[in-house]
Amino acid sequence: MATNQSQENSNYALERLRGLLASDQLDSDGKLPTERALALMFRVSRRSIRRALEVLAAEGQIWRRQGSGTYAGREQDDWANHVETIVAGTNFMEIMEVRLRIEPQLAQLAAMRAKKDEITRMRELALKIRESDDSDSRELWDGALHRQIAQSAGNQFFLTIFDVINKVRQDEAWRLIREKARSANDTLSVSHAQHATLIDAIAAHDPAKAGEAMRQHLLMLQERLIRQTSMDTAGKGVLSDAS
Repeated sequence: MATNQSQENSNYALERLRGLLASDQLDSDGKLPTERALALMFRVSRRSIRRALEVLAAEGQIWRRQGSGTYAGREQDDWANHVETIVAGTNFMEIMEVRLRIEPQLAQLAAMRAKKDEITRMRELALKIRESDDSDSRELWDGALHRQIAQSAGNQFFLTIFDVINKVRQDEAWRLIREKARSANDTLSVSHAQHATLIDAIAAHDPAKAGEAMRQHLLMLQERLIRQTSMDTAGKGVLSDAS
């Protein structure tokens, strides 16, 4: 009887919820079970669950979305909630135009601020790209390298803008066209060499060279993407004429 009484309180519920948040039992989006389900899971009252959740919310451990549920972590801001809409309304040319104006500046800042372990991480990521043997893996590690450079720039607002731009990598159409562009001629080998030059400039703490290396890398990618898109459009025209 004493055991049941000890479990039927908010402190016990809070302890169990902390354990749940620290585990890997939640879905990938971090959504928690309903209050009713949590109460049944921990054998406590819904009031105890509700009070414990209020504590976690005050600590910033969880957040609630009206009509959706309770999620682990801190609440997403409106900007993050609209990212998918922003990405859906753009195209690769617009993305490349923005990247050409943002990422060279990030590379310059990284050259001034990158720590030794961050530069080591950049080299490790560049190696991962070279060792990748499929498009999905290359996209993953290439995105990680560019984000590491952005992170090493030491400007949180810049990093937020970069993350919005980088989210387009998750789009299947973008991934396919990038892979086609990379497959053309010597694109992969050139890209690997450009990554090495860029990282060397950051390691040498040379902002001008780092910014120019990033600019040349993105210009090469932009040119290959334009060429590939033109080829795809021409191919569709030929198929249309033949039908």
